[in-house]
Amino acid sequence: MEGMLLKTSVNSFICHPQAGQQRKNRCDVNKQVAPHSSFTSTTITHSLTSRPASSQFNRCSMRRAAGVVHAAVQTGETVDMSAFDGITIYATDGQPVKFSELWDHRNGKAIVAFLRHFGCPFCWEFAAALREAKPKFDAAGFKLITIGVGPSSKAQVLSEKLPFPADCLYADPDRKAYDALGLYHGVARTWLNPASMQIFTRLDKVADAVKGWNRDVMPDNTAATLQQGGVYVFEGSKVLYARKDESTGDHSKIDDILGSCCSTVMA
Repeated sequence: MEGMLLKTSVNSFICHPQAGQQRKNRCDVNKQVAPHSSFTSTTITHSLTSRPASSQFNRCSMRRAAGVVHAAVQTGETVDMSAFDGITIYATDGQPVKFSELWDHRNGKAIVAFLRHFGCPFCWEFAAALREAKPKFDAAGFKLITIGVGPSSKAQVLSEKLPFPADCLYADPDRKAYDALGLYHGVARTWLNPASMQIFTRLDKVADAVKGWNRDVMPDNTAATLQQGGVYVFEGSKVLYARKDESTGDHSKIDDILGSCCSTVMA
């Protein structure tokens, strides 16, 4: 059953009709990336399908998918930030940081972007887009906070190889902040959701972003590949923008994030 699911999920991602001519896409991404990086089209499959062989995988993923949401955050809400008091994440140098202290909940402004994990090639692409938009975020008075699943050592690799500003990047190895915000996690979200097909419209950007990528940055706990990300824009404790990624590669549009920031500047 697991083998059938794996085969079906890979085919649905690589060979889905919405992806166009799948063989051409695979060749294109190899031509674009292979001279610069250990990333190839095969890595797309690896990124989506890596998982423990242990029978504990099913129990773990089901337990995570059925986890309790501490704070269902939606656009326009004012959040009780005490829900996050017990969550500790880590800077790229390994220093612990309380999630609730990342920005001033009375007057601070923050864009909190969650990646899947530090080895996800599509998250490298999204991180590159966030990096390029950072001067605009800064001009609007918003602090960029980017969080990924995995240890600080892998966050540091992304920071150095992409590159990405280390002071904007944090690691959440236990996915506690993800759980608190109710971000999606599970097999179907990772492997079977058609929202991932949009990846094939951005292969040139992925190719450019992953030139420094290598397999060493993939999660040690491969169950982490089932985690999805999202973006939240805060003004104090008020949520100006909230979007959970539906599936792998289904990232927020930078223009939408900027729109939520700029609306506060113009108001």
